[in-house]
Amino acid sequence: MRAAVFDLDRTLLPGASGPTIAAALREVGLTGKPLPGQNLLFKVFDLVGENRASMILARQGPRAAKGWSRAVVREAGKVAAPQLVNQVQPWARGLLERHRSEGDVLVLATTTPADVLESFASELGFDHVVATRYRAVHGVYDGGIDGHFVWGPGKLRAVRELAREVDLDLGSSAAYSDSYFDVPLLNEVAHPVAVNPDPRLLAVATLRQWTVRHLDSPPGVPKVLGREPQRLLMPFMRVPQLQLADIELEGLHHVPESGPAIVAANHRSYFDPLAIGYALAAVGRPARFLAKSELFDSRLSREFVEAMGAIPVFRGTGSAEPLEQAAEALEAGEIVVILPQGTIPRGEAFFDPELDFKPGAARLAHLTRAPVVPLGIWGTEAIWPRSSRVPSISLPWDRPSVALRFGPPVPLKYRKIGPDTRRIRDGVLQALPAEAARQRTPTADELAATHPSG
Repeated sequence: MRAAVFDLDRTLLPGASGPTIAAALREVGLTGKPLPGQNLLFKVFDLVGENRASMILARQGPRAAKGWSRAVVREAGKVAAPQLVNQVQPWARGLLERHRSEGDVLVLATTTPADVLESFASELGFDHVVATRYRAVHGVYDGGIDGHFVWGPGKLRAVRELAREVDLDLGSSAAYSDSYFDVPLLNEVAHPVAVNPDPRLLAVATLRQWTVRHLDSPPGVPKVLGREPQRLLMPFMRVPQLQLADIELEGLHHVPESGPAIVAANHRSYFDPLAIGYALAAVGRPARFLAKSELFDSRLSREFVEAMGAIPVFRGTGSAEPLEQAAEALEAGEIVVILPQGTIPRGEAFFDPELDFKPGAARLAHLTRAPVVPLGIWGTEAIWPRSSRVPSISLPWDRPSVALRFGPPVPLKYRKIGPDTRRIRDGVLQALPAEAARQRTPTADELAATHPSG
C-alpha cells in the first residue's frame, strides 16, 4: 500500500502547534503561566522552522511532563483539537482528501507528543500517528520515552517501523515536510514534497528538483518575501494613480470577507481580469481566474498567470479538470472568478443586451454549493478593445470611466443547470447599468473594435 506522510508544524499548520497545545494543558490544570520567552520561541519557529536548539528543548518534554496523568493529557488533546483543525492550512484539506480518494494511507508524523494529538488526527481522518510517545507507568508519565524521539533520523526509523507493521511501500509513497531535518524521510519516498520549506530544505529541494508547495495558496503559485504575488500587488492595485481608468466600484459588501465564493461576470475586454483584480483588491481578497488555455502557451504569459493562480480552461475538449481545480480552490476557501460568456462577443453580439452564458458557473455552484456573486462590468472596452494588442494608456485627466458593480448572491435552486445558468445571467444583467439594456445599432468602427487585430 502507498502512504502519504505529513509533518504537522509549518506543514499542515502554518506555524507551531505549541501555543494551542500549551493553552489546552493550562486549561486542564497541568501547567501554569507560560514560561518567560516561550511565545518568542514559538514566533522564531514560525519564521525559520526547526533548529537543534529548539529540539534540545523538545527532548526535555518527557522530563517536564513527569508525574502527569496520561488521561488528563489526552483530555487536553480533545480541548486543543478543534482549534488545531481550524488552523490547518487551506489547501491541506484538499490534498488530504485527494490522497484518501486515491487509496493512500494517511500518516501524521511529528515530534509532538502522540497523546495530545490523537483527537486532532482522528478529526482529520489520519489512519496512523507516528509521534513521540511519553512512557507511562500505571497511567502516569515517568519521564522517559516509549520508542523513538520522532525527529530527524528518529522520525525515519519510526515511519519505517510502521511501514513494516502495516505493509506500507515507502518506495511508492509521498511525504510532506517543511524541515531540513526531515530530509532522511523525504529521501525514502518516491514523491518528496517540501512544504513551506526552511532555507536549507529549499536549497536541497531545488538541487534535487523536489516539488515545493505552500499549502496556503494553490499549487504552482510561488512565494515572494513570504507572500503570494497577488497579495504583494494588492496595495498597488488600490492606488488610483496606478490604475488605467477611473474605476467606480459598487456592491463590495456582497463579496464575502472570507470563505468560498464564485464571482460570475460578463466579458467585454482583455482588461476585464485586471479590473476584477482592482475590485477584489479593494476587499483584500485574491482570486483564482478560469483562464483560456492559450494564455499558458508562451513561457512568459504562462509563468505570469500561474503565479497569479489561474486555472487553465481547454475550450471545446469537454474536460472536467478546470471545474475540479476550481472546486478544490473553493474547498480551500478561495474566490474563483469565471466569465460564463467564455470569450468576448464579436460583432453585433457584443451589443446584444441579452448575454449568452455557458453553464460552467452553474455547474461549479452545483458541485460546491459556494455562493455565486454576480458582477456587472461596463466600459472596459474603452481601455483595451479586442481589436488592440495592447491597452491604451491615457493621461490622468482624460482616462476612460469603468464601472464594476457586485450584486447580491444569486438565489439558485440547485435542481437543473439550465435554469440556474439563467439565474446567474439575470443576476449579472441586474448589476449592469441601465444603458446596457438598451438595444442600439453600432457603427462600423464600433463593430470593427470587437474583432481581433490582424
